[in-house]
Amino acid sequence: MESFDRELYPVRKRLPASGVAGVVLVTFCWILNWDLPGLRTHLLFFPLWLGYCLTVDGLVRWRSGSSLAGRDAGGYIRLFFLSAPVWWLFEGLNFFTENWSYLGRSAFTDWQYFLLSTLCFSTVIPAVFSTAELLETLPVFRDLKLGFRRRLHRSTYWKLHLAGWVMLALMLVWPTVFFPFMWLSLFFILDPINALLGNRSLIVSIAHGYLRPLVAYGLGALICGFFWEMWNYHSFPKWIYDIPYLSQPRIFEMPLAGYGGYIPFGWELYAVYQLVSNLGRKS
Repeated sequence: MESFDRELYPVRKRLPASGVAGVVLVTFCWILNWDLPGLRTHLLFFPLWLGYCLTVDGLVRWRSGSSLAGRDAGGYIRLFFLSAPVWWLFEGLNFFTENWSYLGRSAFTDWQYFLLSTLCFSTVIPAVFSTAELLETLPVFRDLKLGFRRRLHRSTYWKLHLAGWVMLALMLVWPTVFFPFMWLSLFFILDPINALLGNRSLIVSIAHGYLRPLVAYGLGALICGFFWEMWNYHSFPKWIYDIPYLSQPRIFEMPLAGYGGYIPFGWELYAVYQLVSNLGRKS
């Protein structure tokens, strides 16, 4: 999504109506998801996370005068359509690692499971991107810079790209040992390609001494990860984890070490978005 100029957008005095609607959705669906008996999360997950997205986007607009949905409503809606296939890719990788599974899966036919899961998966990227932009409104994020700049050669990007494929291959061949590469390989495959194509790239940003997007998208995914795990804890259907060597201690269902995977996951989402959104762009 395009960045905004604070001077062009007046800061709002109150939370916009979309943000208020988001708070209502979160409150209502959170209570129902934790209190209703039996199957309920397959119906409540999407409105709960839609409420989260609207709440955070509203907070961004309240604080800065602009937001992802406010600047480009169509582009924001497209994030939902991009999000589902991206998460299905990680579900495919989990076929090899078997790090998580779903309690309650047997209650649905294959088509029901696919359609309901796709709807739920559609909220992942909007939630992470809105949270990252909310973090960027904080004063501490405005001057996150390194004290140096470095120009990287094209050969460096190709080496990093190759490293990503090596990580992916190791994970697929020895998933019990190299399962953490699920959360790194896609970033190293895609972000160097973005750099070579002239798209926005976190690696280029770091080389230029600019850390704000790296930190914002990493922490944005981690914050969303906390809420995913918290709301999942009393849900049904729900996901559970089986992570080799790192199963304890746990915060909710997730082993503590597993939260570290959310940070590079945010970088991967950023890299995917930059590549897909610039497909067909004229040089």
